[in-house]
Amino acid sequence: MRGKDLLSIADLSSEDIRLLVSGAIDMKAESWLSLLSGKVLALMFEKPSLRTRVSFELAMRQLGGHAIYLSPAEVGLGERESVPDVARVLSRYVDAIAARTFSHHTLEILANYSAVPVINALSDLEHPCQALADLLTIYEKKGELSGLTLAFIGDGNNVAHSLMLAASLMGMNFRIACPTGYAVQDRLLLVAQGYAMDSGAEVFCTEEPRLAVSGADVVYTDVWTSMGQEAEAEVRRQVFSNYQVNSELLSLAKEDAILMHPLPAHHGEEVAKGILDSPRSVVFDQAENRLHLQKELLAQMLGGLEIPLGYR
Repeated sequence: MRGKDLLSIADLSSEDIRLLVSGAIDMKAESWLSLLSGKVLALMFEKPSLRTRVSFELAMRQLGGHAIYLSPAEVGLGERESVPDVARVLSRYVDAIAARTFSHHTLEILANYSAVPVINALSDLEHPCQALADLLTIYEKKGELSGLTLAFIGDGNNVAHSLMLAASLMGMNFRIACPTGYAVQDRLLLVAQGYAMDSGAEVFCTEEPRLAVSGADVVYTDVWTSMGQEAEAEVRRQVFSNYQVNSELLSLAKEDAILMHPLPAHHGEEVAKGILDSPRSVVFDQAENRLHLQKELLAQMLGGLEIPLGYR
């Protein structure tokens, strides 16, 4: 993966993902290393962040490198300064760029003009780092990925897109229940279906949450209104009112099913109040695993062949 961009899960192979998950497990045991001594990561965010910013900053610090946070006001991406110019300037200073943008197209322009790797730290289309950390969490809890069934309930958003691609690549069955008009994009659905044909998985779309959750190993949901969609919030609450993950819906999954959410959560909306504190919930393990997965990702992207074979 050295020198490559990560804009989409589609930029990875199933072997890439296996290496990232296994390496992240080892990273948890190592904590502080010096693999990226002298390396610098620019964090350029157009949206607020808790987990993404802290996990990337700490990942670089724990690997011996440095991270520089650039706020919207400092850069004015595409307004104060053009995206191509920002990419070309930052490429002269840093070893990689992690960007959190409203538009996925902005990321594509950054990557096109950047001489260093660009990482999608969240866009309106995908959230690959979240999905990779989710696979790490599922593997830790279940001991496998292939053959499991993940049910996603709610909006066919950026997290759903990346999870769908990642699950189908790894042989996991992916079911998604969305209201009419809020399904995953057809283009990405076709890609996922192609992956599923190769891996032996199934991709199933429905409008019925109960059908999606029945017998699932993993039940996953996300906010109904993402950042940038605040004007639609009230309409979305009405449209998604029957898509809340509560005890009744969760009871249809397997007895040992786990509950996942990328956070932040709107308690009482997409998840019933208190359910994220239930024994089935692994949401805070998910949040922690953002750090470990991103450490391995950065080590592979920026360390490459310089990583000592015995560092684990």
